[in-house]
Amino acid sequence: MPLFEIETTAHIMIGWAENDIEARGFAHEHYPEEEITRVSKRPRDVWVISKRLLGLETVSDPCDTARECLARASGDKVHAIRLFMHETGSDLHEAQKMIETNMSLGW
Repeated sequence: MPLFEIETTAHIMIGWAENDIEARGFAHEHYPEEEITRVSKRPRDVWVISKRLLGLETVSDPCDTARECLARASGDKVHAIRLFMHETGSDLHEAQKMIETNMSLGW
């Protein structure tokens, strides 16, 4: 079954569907109030996110550290950013990027 990327006005979903119509149906079922802006069939059956494009290449293990900070902060983004800065010595911009990226990944 092909892997599709379905973008709406507020979300990007990755999922398997038999065809474009089924992929659109999936998006409409879960986010009926959002307009579908793009549906793309992925060339392979895997989704890859470049850590370099996200700016995560400078920290040795960003996900574990950021997720630990989010857990200790009970999901409070601002507190997690402060904890991340303290733990890693990162500046505000880098810490914010790391915490928000991990929040979007469903820490």
